[in-house]
Amino acid sequence: MPDLETMAVTLARHPDYRVLRRLVPIRHFERVAQGPVIRVLVLDTETTGLDHANDKIIELAMLQVDVDTVTGLPVGDVAVYDGLEDPGMPISKEIQAITGISSEMVRGQRLDEVRIAGLLAGADLVIAHNAGFDRPFCEARIPAFAQMAWGCSFADIDWKKEGHGSAKLEYLALDKGWFYDAHRAEVDCHALLAVLGEPLPASSQSGLAKIIAMSSMPTYRLQATNAPFEAKDLLKARAYRWNAEQKVWHTRLADEAQLAAEFEWLKSAVYGGRAARVQVEKLDAEVKYSSRAGELSMQQI
Repeated sequence: MPDLETMAVTLARHPDYRVLRRLVPIRHFERVAQGPVIRVLVLDTETTGLDHANDKIIELAMLQVDVDTVTGLPVGDVAVYDGLEDPGMPISKEIQAITGISSEMVRGQRLDEVRIAGLLAGADLVIAHNAGFDRPFCEARIPAFAQMAWGCSFADIDWKKEGHGSAKLEYLALDKGWFYDAHRAEVDCHALLAVLGEPLPASSQSGLAKIIAMSSMPTYRLQATNAPFEAKDLLKARAYRWNAEQKVWHTRLADEAQLAAEFEWLKSAVYGGRAARVQVEKLDAEVKYSSRAGELSMQQI
């Protein structure tokens, strides 16, 4: 019988074929750091639903790894935690179908809070692929998560600008030539670490380096306060979102330069050149992607 790897290599050389390989989790990176390291936790959760106020974590996984600040690559050992928890409520058939986790699997299970606390104590940054989802769930279950700096591999990297057609983790892994059994927390963490350890196509830096850099800079949530009703189509076309509770259009901006440019656009396109006061919320890594408010201010434009 022909050697499978030899066949795969032969196929991969042919322009009409692509070869996908099963993702193999890495527990140790042989490379040595060339400079200072940042310790990150790559995190994923599985939950009973989408509402962090009412739903619960049923699985939490974390990979603790050091990242060389010179190369942006992981180095040394990877510490792994993966725990199930009984949510105290039935797991729906829909969630069972997505995660493969049943009520029987979690019955009587509880997250290891001592182990989690130890991993958090040594970490500089938590990274999740949808931190806006995972962070509120983690903070509701383990309050110490609220003291951590968080980064988001979904939102902190412009995957389209980097040449990818989708920011979904499974797609990004497939684009690198890997497939894996998705929607269990630990394997999703390994897939995310593998994807972020690769160079981004456009910028050439690793995904880890990009997120670490983004975590050191605040982002901004800008409200188009008292915007005239007739400007709604302009705002919507510019990717502003409507907050029905506060009755205001708002958007998120990556840095001060984008914020200043947006002030100019709002004044010209929305407020007709008139002076206006708008609300700005400054979000650093300690509150970014949480459900807690950042630093609020009213600014004249």
